[in-house]
Amino acid sequence: MAKVTFQVDGCKGCGLCVSACPRGLIALAKEKINKKGHHPAEITDQSKCVGCAFCAIMCPDCIIEVER
Repeated sequence: MAKVTFQVDGCKGCGLCVSACPRGLIALAKEKINKKGHHPAEITDQSKCVGCAFCAIMCPDCIIEVER
């Protein structure tokens, strides 16, 4: 199983990773706000992630790490 982690305080909430995920497993957090004042991205169901790393490739700030 793949593991996706986000550096939450570095996320600017651009949503590029959300649109890049082929399984639709990433969303912008509705209840959380990071230190920059943005809703950070988060994975909704870690167990369904296949580790394709499209989200990490798409992230302009390199805040996503994918472990396979």
